[in-house]
Amino acid sequence: MTIDQTEAPSRRKANISDLARDAGVSTATVDRVLNRRGGVRLPTVHRVLSAADRLGYQLPPDLLAGYQPAPMRLAFVVPEGKNRYLQMLAETVDQSAEEMKPHNVTCHADLVTSFNPKALADRLRSLAADYDGIAFMALEHPLVREAVGAIHADGVHVLTLISDLSNSARAAFVGMDNRAAGRTAGLLLGRFIAAARPSGNKVAMFAGSLSYRGHEEREMGFRHILAETFPALEVIGLREGQDDPERNYAQAKALLEQYRDLVGIYNVGGASEGIAQALAEARPSRPVAYIGHGLTPETRAHLVDGSCDAIINVAPETLMRNAVRIFCNLRDSRPTASGVDPIPIGIFLRENLP
Repeated sequence: MTIDQTEAPSRRKANISDLARDAGVSTATVDRVLNRRGGVRLPTVHRVLSAADRLGYQLPPDLLAGYQPAPMRLAFVVPEGKNRYLQMLAETVDQSAEEMKPHNVTCHADLVTSFNPKALADRLRSLAADYDGIAFMALEHPLVREAVGAIHADGVHVLTLISDLSNSARAAFVGMDNRAAGRTAGLLLGRFIAAARPSGNKVAMFAGSLSYRGHEEREMGFRHILAETFPALEVIGLREGQDDPERNYAQAKALLEQYRDLVGIYNVGGASEGIAQALAEARPSRPVAYIGHGLTPETRAHLVDGSCDAIINVAPETLMRNAVRIFCNLRDSRPTASGVDPIPIGIFLRENLP
């Protein structure tokens, strides 16, 4: 008589597929439990162990002696380059071991080529084999969107960080409201310019790249509030500096030479110190109101010397901690936003520096 192997696992040695079917979970989940890879909540662990007992599956000797899942492994994918703020974020992640121990989580910063969607998509797929969760600064591109979908389908949690990704399978976005940040910058810049009563009306914008949805949203918010509240100001275009201080410096210097009636600059991206340096060299004969993003030692110095008027900022520690809270919620099947505070838009002037 032929035995139907799919119908009667008890008549043969049970395998991982049998455990998954009996416990009502995926084979990937069973594999995580048996190998203590983490990322599985305890009730699910107990279902898998109970299924193993029913089917006579031989478990590793120490597994039932008190199951303690391995730490959840999290990768924070950060663009490499000269953006000091992003360097600070990577350093914060890599120095978080002691803080993360109570959460049974380990964090690692992984650097990827900046502004390259294929390199980012390839890195995400590669990391998914070794990590339980990935947080990354998204580039708005189909290759990245498809990679996120594939990773999510494989059971790896994905968060976008600083800049979001539209129509994607990411679990949550961690960052400030970028459109509101752009409107905030526009309101501040407009009032700074009005208070100075300059003779010109030209305002310039810089971005790292509009491949970042976050940069595009900041530009949108900035343009809208200027049109609504300061219609006399004219935006003369946007320059992409690739978050490189040297490129930003060169473009700002050329801009100051070209437009003698320039009265304001807003940098929606990083490497704000390059623009501030160009402005510092042009003053005091050319007062130009300037607002940037990312509080770093360099931008702090420019706030103090007056070459930068305001910096919009979210502390790297806040980004990392909110991301970890969300990952833990996903691991433990809690609501995604449980215990996660909204990220405020920090505004720093030289008079309120911490």
